[in-house]
Amino acid sequence: MPYQSREYLPDSVKNHLPSHAQDLYLKAFNNAWHEYADPSKRRDAGSSLDAVCARVAWTAVKKEYEKNEETSQWIKKEELL
Repeated sequence: MPYQSREYLPDSVKNHLPSHAQDLYLKAFNNAWHEYADPSKRRDAGSSLDAVCARVAWTAVKKEYEKNEETSQWIKKEELL
């Protein structure tokens, strides 16, 4: 089910990502929810809608953020340059 706000995101997102990255995750997840609601539109029609949306959302986050392995913090890629 699409998320109403960051408050409802999974703990793995809320407790680890900065607020902007959480917003990216939420928007990407919700967009994917509507786009892939029809199983025939998914690459793997056997995957659950939640799983597909989570993969899409994490991909969106990883385009703009990178996890620092030493600190386990997610940092915006432009700040790493």
